[in-house]
Amino acid sequence: MPKTDEEILAVITPQPLRRGLAVGMMGALGALVLTVAAERPPQSPAFLIFLILFGAGALFLAWRLWQASAITLELTREELREAGPDGRLLCRLDNVMKVERGLTAFKPANGFVVRLKEPGSRVYAPGLWMRSGRRLAVGGVTSGAEAKSTADLMNVLLVQRGQAGG
Repeated sequence: MPKTDEEILAVITPQPLRRGLAVGMMGALGALVLTVAAERPPQSPAFLIFLILFGAGALFLAWRLWQASAITLELTREELREAGPDGRLLCRLDNVMKVERGLTAFKPANGFVVRLKEPGSRVYAPGLWMRSGRRLAVGGVTSGAEAKSTADLMNVLLVQRGQAGG
C-alpha cells in the first residue's frame, strides 16, 4: 500500500545508546550460554541441546533486535506506522479505543499501550513494538519523551474525532 504525502505529526526514533545496550546484552547472553555449553558441557545431552538452542536463540534475537530497532515510527492524522516505503502499519486511528501510558499500564519501558477495537495480526519487532490481538505496545529502546508526546498526541486526535474511550 503506497504512502500518501500526509503530514507527520510525531516521530519515535530508537535511541542509539539504548539500542546498542539492548543488542549488546542479548548478544552477550547468547555468547555466554554457548561458551558454557562448549567449555563445560553438562552430562545430560538434553541439557546440552537446551543450552545450545538457548544461546543460538539469544544471538538470533539480538540480530532481530538490531534490525527492528533501526526503524523510525511515524504518527499521522490517520495512522501510526513504520517509516519508509516498506513500513508496516501499526494501527489506524479509527481502530484505536484507548491509549494508555500511566504508571499502572502494562507497557514496555519508555512506551505506551494502544487498545484496539478490532484485533490485528500478531507482529513482533523486538525492542520497538509488538501487536497481539487488540493490544499494541510501543516502546523499549525508544525515547521516553518522544513516546510520551506521541501517546498524548494520539489521545488529542482521538478526542478531536470523538472516539476516545474511558
